[in-house]
Amino acid sequence: MSTPTAAIREQLMTGNEHYQRLREEHALYASKLDQLAAKNHLSEEEQVEEVRLKKLKLRVKDQMELLVRQTQTVH
Repeated sequence: MSTPTAAIREQLMTGNEHYQRLREEHALYASKLDQLAAKNHLSEEEQVEEVRLKKLKLRVKDQMELLVRQTQTVH
C-alpha cells in the first residue's frame, strides 16, 4: 500500500523535470559515496570528497522534500 507521500513522489517523478533531475543527482552522489565506502582506507583528499558529497546529497534531498511538501499543500 502506498502512502500519500509516496504517491506524491511518484507523481513528481513522472511529471516534474526538476524533481527528476534532483533524483538523478541524488543517485549520482549516493553511487559515488558507495564507491568511497567500498574502500578500506580513504586518503585525506577522499575524506574531504566524502564530506562534500554527503553535503551535496543532503542538499538535494532537502530540495526534493521541499517539492513534496509544496505539492502536498496544493492537493
